[in-house]
Amino acid sequence: MSARVALIGAAGHGAWHRRAIREVDTAELVGLCDLADIPDADAPLFRDHEELLAATKPDIAIVCTPPHTHLAIATAAARAGADLLLEKPPVLDLAQHEELSAVLAATGRVAQVGFQALGSRALDRLRAAIAAGDLGTVTGIGVRGAWFRPDTYFHRAPWVGRRTLDGRPVLDGSLVNPFAHALMQVLAIADAPVSTVEVERYRARDMEADDTSCVRLTFPGFTAVLAVSLCAESFVPGDITVFGTAGTARLEYPTDRLRLPGETELTPVPGRVSLLANLIEHRSDPSVPLRSPLARTRGFTALLAPILAAAPVAVPVRFRETRDDLDTPRVVIRGINDAIDAAATQRRLFSELSVPWALKEAA
Repeated sequence: MSARVALIGAAGHGAWHRRAIREVDTAELVGLCDLADIPDADAPLFRDHEELLAATKPDIAIVCTPPHTHLAIATAAARAGADLLLEKPPVLDLAQHEELSAVLAATGRVAQVGFQALGSRALDRLRAAIAAGDLGTVTGIGVRGAWFRPDTYFHRAPWVGRRTLDGRPVLDGSLVNPFAHALMQVLAIADAPVSTVEVERYRARDMEADDTSCVRLTFPGFTAVLAVSLCAESFVPGDITVFGTAGTARLEYPTDRLRLPGETELTPVPGRVSLLANLIEHRSDPSVPLRSPLARTRGFTALLAPILAAAPVAVPVRFRETRDDLDTPRVVIRGINDAIDAAATQRRLFSELSVPWALKEAA
């Protein structure tokens, strides 16, 4: 069974979705929507999503617009009869999450959220190993992520790096946007409720959002620490280490490479499931479960408020430097990679380590 697919938000990250649509044999791209021009548009281009929905009548609407626009656009698409592939983060808060869930129930539509890493076979294998007791009792989870982002990354759209825009809340920050997959993976691995959230957010640029974060989540019996930065000295693609009484496992989640107890190297686990293909298959056969349904992401949505509550702390200028190893300059925080390694390994916050720029209170 094929599906007519419309893409709302075709510029920027939307280009990735356009490529992904072409890779799914059962998907037919019937329309694009964006305020920007799309020089290589491979389907009719609309400026208004309501006009696109009325003209193309898609089976599936992919929503790849700024997070603060998701609820209104997703609601319109569902009421127009389309199932959803909704970019992460899906909505701004739990109230919106419940509102969208109610819309889906009323319209009989479904929503898949764009956490592509939930389609990982490596994640499946890791969760199966934990369930089988191969790690013993889980005692902790540590996450490292150290990426490069040039200054141009933070100027690519008006909402980037902001906490509010035109009086409306905006979701941006290292853990809720670029490293959102790491946070969602931890929730999937833990498969348990979060009881406490401790957050430290930092910025090495003149902006409202953070580019560096350290968060500790408390689950029943163990804690998880996620330490990430877009101001890395050296690149770490993103890995999740699960510590257990009988051994440790490590998942490099962007590459689907996995090392289980008794293994010495990270090994690729092929076969990541396309969320679009999975959604189309589910439409044809509802007994096929969605990999990333809206309900599965409720825990992620619940963490947005505590993670984003406080304004980030400015890293003092003496701990920053500018490097020109990319096409445009980028900011580096000195010592950030060591801080990330220590936080993830010891499950401690930056301020609990010997990190000179780390403070618990916002400036």
